[in-house]
Amino acid sequence: MVEQVWQLRRGGEILGEIRVDEGDFPWLSGRFVARSGYAAVEPLFVEELALIEADGELDYDAWEAVYARISDQVKLIAPDGWPVTDFLLHISGQDAWFRWSDVPLKE
Repeated sequence: MVEQVWQLRRGGEILGEIRVDEGDFPWLSGRFVARSGYAAVEPLFVEELALIEADGELDYDAWEAVYARISDQVKLIAPDGWPVTDFLLHISGQDAWFRWSDVPLKE
């Protein structure tokens, strides 16, 4: 697989890059290289991941609320430079995995 570089942006600021090196449809994964602006949204990604990794049943309402805050603040930019319509992104340290769509993932 040829390495692809995706960007995580807030407004015109690049918060980080995902250097995709693996794909298992529909998921892509790779190394996340954070930039200084990522610190402002990192707690949201930490909270989101903690919710899905918690023992027991997922508190879907809590997860959905946190993920809504993520998607309200950031955009995922494809290697061609265009923002994707919808995405589900998880970041843990330098690891990132995501799926994306040109149409909303849920209606």
